Amino acid sequence: MNSKAKRIKLGIIGGSGLYRFPELENVRRVTVATPFGKPSAPYVVGTFQGGELAFLPRHGEGHRFNPSEVNYRANVYGMKKLGVERLVSVSAVGSLKEDIPPGTIVLIDQFIDRTKSLRPHTFFEKGIVAHVSCADPICLGLRDLLCAGARRAGVPVVAGGTYVCMEGPQFSTRAESHLYRAWGATVIGMTNLTEARLAREAQMCYATLAIATDYDCWRAGDEVEITDLVRILNQGTEKARAIIVASAKALEAAPFACKCRQALQTAVFSDPKAIPAAAKVRTRVLFK
Repeated sequence: MNSKAKRIKLGIIGGSGLYRFPELENVRRVTVATPFGKPSAPYVVGTFQGGELAFLPRHGEGHRFNPSEVNYRANVYGMKKLGVERLVSVSAVGSLKEDIPPGTIVLIDQFIDRTKSLRPHTFFEKGIVAHVSCADPICLGLRDLLCAGARRAGVPVVAGGTYVCMEGPQFSTRAESHLYRAWGATVIGMTNLTEARLAREAQMCYATLAIATDYDCWRAGDEVEITDLVRILNQGTEKARAIIVASAKALEAAPFACKCRQALQTAVFSDPKAIPAAAKVRTRVLFK
């Protein structure tokens, strides 16, 4: 990026249904090189309500990558390299609660991991080890700013809940769906915990606008139908966009009342003298 360019403080990662952000002005496409490979697509960067915003379609342009194929490390690293400080995910999920019908937006605050570590989920490897806290994987300050934006936009949301992050691309079995309900989980999806872990390592605030598109398969006769899912997702995406629009100025200006930006302060366990030069170069941007 040009050193004179405005710092990009807000990043949006769009999941199924959110492939563009029409409110952006002065739009440009930015290709970002990362030591972890290529991001899902070029970043769409532009001016948004007086600030700079970067948008990335998680699954690539044309939805080409399934949830297990997404290069999460490159996606998050690229956002960090652009200067993003607050990262908002917009994602489709299945509801595990009777009182969260399809079309509801949930601002979750917890995760359960069912990805079985099949996907890379850390930047710290090959000579450098860091242990960041993920006790509260969602930045509650960012979540609260989005809740306030939802109120201004007149969009009802559910504040709080647990997201089961499962491996995809297949949906759950009925037995799994009932198991997750017994655990007290709220929604189920395939992407967000991996992003949340990486965003914490990158010292960025991270929050999720989870759009419930269906009841998973725990309700008899309510198996996921793609045609219904797409219709409800499109409606939910417009609500999520309205929340972001109503939150933008606050997201740009609000002070940081969290510890996300100090996540690496005491996290690195490796002896600095033993860290290979390549590992130092690879992770340098994360400490900024």
